[in-house]
Amino acid sequence: MGSTSTVTVLDGGMGRELLRIGAPFRQPEWSALALTEGPDWVVQAHRNFIEAGAHVITTNSYAIVPFHIGDDRFRSEGRQLAALAGRLAYEAAAPFAALTIAGSLPPLFGSYRPDLFDAVRADEIIDPLIDGLRDHVHVWLGETLGSIAEATAVRAALDRAGEATTPLWISYYLSNRSPLALASGETVAEAVSAAVDLGAAAVLFNCSPAEKISIAIPIARSVAGSRAQVGGYANRFATTQADSGQANDRLSEFRDDLDPVAYCELVAGWLRDGATMVGGCCGMTPDHIGAISSLVEGGGGKHGTVGGNDAHRHSG
Repeated sequence: MGSTSTVTVLDGGMGRELLRIGAPFRQPEWSALALTEGPDWVVQAHRNFIEAGAHVITTNSYAIVPFHIGDDRFRSEGRQLAALAGRLAYEAAAPFAALTIAGSLPPLFGSYRPDLFDAVRADEIIDPLIDGLRDHVHVWLGETLGSIAEATAVRAALDRAGEATTPLWISYYLSNRSPLALASGETVAEAVSAAVDLGAAAVLFNCSPAEKISIAIPIARSVAGSRAQVGGYANRFATTQADSGQANDRLSEFRDDLDPVAYCELVAGWLRDGATMVGGCCGMTPDHIGAISSLVEGGGGKHGTVGGNDAHRHSG
């Protein structure tokens, strides 16, 4: 890893961490179920990652979309659920210094399906999420995005909400057909360039196999230059979910060859290639994050965050 760079440790996969610790969890609600049926579990899951060494926790708002909770419930409760996710992240982070809370803005019409993206309907889903989360986050994280159009919709929504000055991180997932492209067919280089042009302070890759992220990181570093940080947070799925039906329609099995030590070997390669933000996605546990934290601290990487509890916008 570059000796002059700071390295930010992201958290791990919220949904499967909730399941692992015994929180209320089922399809189709996925991680959103715990918001109403077990909010204390959400706080505990956040703290598990914090105590493992994460510098950033991501709000449990990924599944607050009609795809998971239904159109009617989203219309009536979407904003309130997003606000609850923000408050729970704040509660988890409050006892700790210099933590960053990232507001998760997920794919609006289902993960891994950029072909379903509907620009006409996007506003009615993303606007309530931003409105509910905005008092509780330091940065916005558009994650698991499969096209430049999805990233553009995130930027437009934040501008519309008056959030133009709050840092934005854009995270893409990679095509199963080629680690050099998104599922939309747009190349990694094109996607990174677009994210930087949209003002992203960081361009990441997530919910993809770690080996594919290893290929994308140096491309991203080359395209982004000094204009944005780059990084990744891989999943631990044994098969690519995009090939196995709708997102989160079943519990995917995990790889047995990606324990914390093995994952850190891949992450170390990302750092050598210029990544400055690393963590885990679905199936990456606090043990994985703890190993990454030890790698970063042992390798001389300094903790780098955006914002922090002292700059929190929580309104009580």
